[in-house]
Amino acid sequence: MSPQSPRSSTPSSKPPNPPPVPLAAAVDDLKRLVAGHHDTPHAVLGPHPHGGGVTIRTLRPMARSVTIVSGAETVAMTHEHEGVWVGVLPTKEVGDYRLEIEYESGGTHTYDDPYRFLPTVRELDQHLIGEGRHEQLWTVLGAHVHRYPGAVEPVVGTSFAVWAPNAKGVRVAGDFNFWDGRAHPMRKLGATGVWELFVPDIGKGTLYKYEVCGADGVWRQKADPLATHTQEPPERASVVFESEYEWGDQAWVDARPARPTEEPVSIYEVHLGSWRSGRTY
Repeated sequence: MSPQSPRSSTPSSKPPNPPPVPLAAAVDDLKRLVAGHHDTPHAVLGPHPHGGGVTIRTLRPMARSVTIVSGAETVAMTHEHEGVWVGVLPTKEVGDYRLEIEYESGGTHTYDDPYRFLPTVRELDQHLIGEGRHEQLWTVLGAHVHRYPGAVEPVVGTSFAVWAPNAKGVRVAGDFNFWDGRAHPMRKLGATGVWELFVPDIGKGTLYKYEVCGADGVWRQKADPLATHTQEPPERASVVFESEYEWGDQAWVDARPARPTEEPVSIYEVHLGSWRSGRTY
């Protein structure tokens, strides 16, 4: 009787796991996004968990290549449609990540993704604006330095919000994106007429304007009507501003409740240009 053949000690090889497939996006959504007419760009751009991965899309019309960087993980994104890039992180939850972008003109820059953040305009503010009875609009609309809690330290950036109820699309352009707002379309917050976007890593001193597509379909650049600071004429850009002034009247404020309610008040007013030639605000 012939001896039995020895069994192979080589373990059976398993086929490698296929790369995760991106979450599909409707062609019409991509076309409206590129045209700037998508009023909820966050529904297409940014991170979207599905199955065992997180699909990330970004709109970078001038990019030569885009790479997702998340810790030690890097994923090369694929050009999908007229400046829209897509890639999938093989994780189940959305984590912190950055976009490394190589431009056609040369140079590589790394950015945080504006489309991974929640709205900066609270629901109560939206409700009051919708009813036309918000009494402190300057605290909500305009440009405000904003801080989101981060895994290690706060994410600092600027929240932009403008009321444009009849616009077909609104984008923010400035010195941070070469005055090309195509990469920064804003989202419309329900029926309030408010368009909003948080852009990380920009702050005080940033120059900006809004690009508004009117009901006639024409794009126009507009200064911010609720800007807290602007350039001096003939320049017309709005400027992100954050006051660093420290008040020294806390003792007076604390004593105010005990003061008489009918005490005389002195009010002073002066126009600097009339008071002394050459003075401005």
